[in-house]
Amino acid sequence: MEDKKIIINIGRQIGSGGRIIARQLAEQFGCKFYDKELLNLAAKESGFCEKFFEQNDEHKGFLRSLFHIHGSLFGESPYYKNEFSQESLYQFQSDAIRKAAEESSCVFVGRTADYVLRDMKNTVSIFISANIDQRLQRVCKRHGLDRANGRKYIHKHEEERASYYNYYTGKTWGAAESYDLCINSSVLGMEGTLDFITRFIRKRFDLQQHEIHSEIKP
Repeated sequence: MEDKKIIINIGRQIGSGGRIIARQLAEQFGCKFYDKELLNLAAKESGFCEKFFEQNDEHKGFLRSLFHIHGSLFGESPYYKNEFSQESLYQFQSDAIRKAAEESSCVFVGRTADYVLRDMKNTVSIFISANIDQRLQRVCKRHGLDRANGRKYIHKHEEERASYYNYYTGKTWGAAESYDLCINSSVLGMEGTLDFITRFIRKRFDLQQHEIHSEIKP
């Protein structure tokens, strides 16, 4: 593969296998992988405790005008005294995304990275969905839920994820026009989907063709 920096942004439905595929793409293309890891980056950049970011990322507590978190997370930070806002957190996280993308090839999972990096060259944005039955199987197995509660889990967390994305980007989470490629992982299966996306990315960035190792690791 050419010595060329690339940025891959992955959006995904809950239970679609999108995060697993994203990690495999990072390995195949020699990219750094950022999901929860991004929270640690943002924490280091801002000087705040990582737990603060974990409690207020795209899944939790979104659209609160102010955080109501115990002061021990902030210590003596002046930001706490100045009513640190959700928008400030988003700015810290966006700065961390941009810095990581400027330094090396990256795969970002969620957190509106496609929007944050919209003006950067060599980016591709992909949304991974899956049939509801397969999504329920994965979610119920992962969290020990029955199907009814699995549906509630998916609905709740996807509603939060969509609200976060739509609010900050002005686009629609999961809508085809918001991405370069949308794919249902249930159609080709996990390995087939990884293979398809890998080929798409190679074509998108005009990369030299090499043997493609499209094995999904557990």
